[in-house]
Amino acid sequence: VQLQASGGGLVQAGGSLRLSCAASGRTFRNYDMHWFRQVPGKERDFVAAITFNGGSTYYADSVKGRFTISRDNAKNTVDLQMNSLKPEDTAVYYCAAGRFIVVRGSGSSMDYWGKGTLVTVSS
Repeated sequence: VQLQASGGGLVQAGGSLRLSCAASGRTFRNYDMHWFRQVPGKERDFVAAITFNGGSTYYADSVKGRFTISRDNAKNTVDLQMNSLKPEDTAVYYCAAGRFIVVRGSGSSMDYWGKGTLVTVSS
C-alpha cells in the first residue's frame, strides 16, 4: 500500500482544513487507517484512527470534538476533517496503515506511511 497525504496549508485559528490520504493497492480496505502528527523536535503523536470497515473511530483527547476521520474504501481514501483549529495543532500530519488499531503513541507498529503534509495554524 502506498499512501499520499494532501490538504495541508496555512489557516487562522478557528478555521478548518480537510486532509486527504490517497492509497494505492487493492488491499487498502484490509487496513486500519491512522493519522499522526509531529512537531519538529518532538515525537510523533497519535491523532485519529478508523477501523478497516469504518465502523469505529478513535481520537486523541486533544482533538476530540474538533477532528473527524472518515474513509471511503471504494475510492481508497481516508480523510481528516479538522475544525476549530488551534495554533497547537500546527504540525506535519501523516497518514498510516496498520493491521490493527492503535490509539496512542508514535505509530511504531504501522505497516505503511505516507509523506507528511504541513498544517500551520496562525494565532
